[in-house]
Amino acid sequence: MKSEEPVRTFEASLEALEQIVRQLESGDLPLEKSLELFEQGIRLSRECQDRLSQAERRIEVLMRDNQGRTVVNSFEPSQGDNNESDDESPF
Repeated sequence: MKSEEPVRTFEASLEALEQIVRQLESGDLPLEKSLELFEQGIRLSRECQDRLSQAERRIEVLMRDNQGRTVVNSFEPSQGDNNESDDESPF
């Protein structure tokens, strides 16, 4: 029976993946350790991609019109898109 790894947040998984990339890029690891880290990195990459896909599906559900059709709006950054508060923004 395989023990389950604790569920990480997306951010924790991404940070762990970034750490693995830094270790692999250093080039100071033995081959077996590099392969082990590469395998962990692939798992983390897939986990992050799955979570992003789930988030995208959730957003699509939230962005449906009254007939259940997905409403797609193009992204148009505001002129002052430098993280300043915008009175018209709901966020």
